[in-house]
Amino acid sequence: MMIEQLVTSFIASAAFGLIFNVPKRTLPHCGAVGMVGWLVYVIGMQLSAGAIAATLMASVAVTVISQLFAKQYKTPIIVFSVSGIIPLVPGGLAYDAMRNVVEDNYDLAVQLAVEAFMISGAIAIGLVFSEVINQIIKGRGKHAIDRYAGRSDRR
Repeated sequence: MMIEQLVTSFIASAAFGLIFNVPKRTLPHCGAVGMVGWLVYVIGMQLSAGAIAATLMASVAVTVISQLFAKQYKTPIIVFSVSGIIPLVPGGLAYDAMRNVVEDNYDLAVQLAVEAFMISGAIAIGLVFSEVINQIIKGRGKHAIDRYAGRSDRR
């Protein structure tokens, strides 16, 4: 079962990369990023982390790998991160929420919609968090942190 999920996530990520019109040489890497992201998600779920925490961990992993691939292949990070995040998007959950609205099951619809919203938020937070950590490690973040804290180097 796990092999099928990994292959499917690879194909979905690579296919979305094709739709997103990424360079053809990066398609296998886009698929690999999505596959690793899904693997991290499944491991998080098996460790009883919950869907939101598992998605957060997976989106951080997707961004870290995307940053590495972007640097290695001299390609914008968005090529890998957008394609790689696709398997984590809660489309089925959002569909179930809307279906329950149509069927007048509002209580269940609200629960599913809130979960889909929180998973989407975990994806966004994971992408941003990883990028912030990367900027701090590179040293560029220090100036931004000082600027937002109201400090400056001017005397």
